Amino acid sequence: MPTPPPESPSESPPEDVADLAVAAYDYHLPPDRIAARPAPRGTARLLTLNRETGAVAHRSIADLPTLLTPGDRLVLNDSRVVPARLRGVRESTGGKWEGLFLALETGDDGDAWRVMSKTRGTLTPGETVRADGPDGATLRLRMERREEGGVWLVTPLDDAAAAAPFAALEAVGSIPLPPYIGRDAPDERDRTDYQTVFADRPGSVAAPTAGLHFTPELLAACESAGVSVSRVTLHVGVGTFRPMSGESLVDHRMHAEFCELSSATAADVRATREAGGRVVAVGTTACRTLEAAAQENDGAVGPFCGETEIFIRPPHRFAGIDGLLTNFHLPKSTLLVLVSALAGRERVLAAYREAVARGYRFFSYGDAMLIL
Repeated sequence: MPTPPPESPSESPPEDVADLAVAAYDYHLPPDRIAARPAPRGTARLLTLNRETGAVAHRSIADLPTLLTPGDRLVLNDSRVVPARLRGVRESTGGKWEGLFLALETGDDGDAWRVMSKTRGTLTPGETVRADGPDGATLRLRMERREEGGVWLVTPLDDAAAAAPFAALEAVGSIPLPPYIGRDAPDERDRTDYQTVFADRPGSVAAPTAGLHFTPELLAACESAGVSVSRVTLHVGVGTFRPMSGESLVDHRMHAEFCELSSATAADVRATREAGGRVVAVGTTACRTLEAAAQENDGAVGPFCGETEIFIRPPHRFAGIDGLLTNFHLPKSTLLVLVSALAGRERVLAAYREAVARGYRFFSYGDAMLIL
């Protein structure tokens, strides 16, 4: 039976001081365990972890339909990764410029773009940069206003780009691979590999990587086994690459990300749990969406659309999920903290040590872990 949601969002177990130290979420990972390429979709290894006992077993992602039970529900993140990385020049100097598209920002004068910018020298408001695509396409952007962290509010100077920003990014941008993959530039294979088969709504600058394991056939097999499938949206932001700041989890503040969970999906999730089924989030992004929706609706999953800065850390009381399918995450990362909040820090780190010893592949293109 699923764990019932708390009667109010304020109900949480007491904090354990040991769980609050950032250093407590460190572990040793040999560099050769970081996956530079994924296994063929649908064939990754799967470590299962019992969140109550800590028992670990070793399976394949193809076994997922047999590990779930009729009446369970998978919740997928349908966000689509956009070719957000831009390379070009400053038009005033000819110097090299790099940018990373983060999000659209709607204002009274139309949509502006939020872009992380990098160049030699100092950009000034009003300056123009040009991004160059691989096939001769170009995109001109006017730098309007600098914000914190090297982020600029910019205006596309091409009418077509202003009207269809994601189409413009497809023409000039490239997939923003995480730096630990070790390739500065993605190739054509990455354009497919770094996208889920159910990606629909463009807006992410990093993939919801637990979803990368699925094939249409695997999803169909889950549904044939009596497992329902729902979709939510969370557009993964640049903060996914950033380490935690400070020495304590209490000091860390999450980046804001847009997410949406519809009324129909909220009703399906509640009905699943009321009937005794388990809600299993596919990835930490789907988990954060469900938990944010519960947080905004007095502890029960309800409809939600907006930005969330939810930081799921011990002693979080989960109100929206009963299980999690996820990849293996970076040491001292907010994602590892989230997983530890669900299954217990010591149990998770013990499972990670076993995964390292058994040669599992880690991070975005790596193997998977199922916590039930």
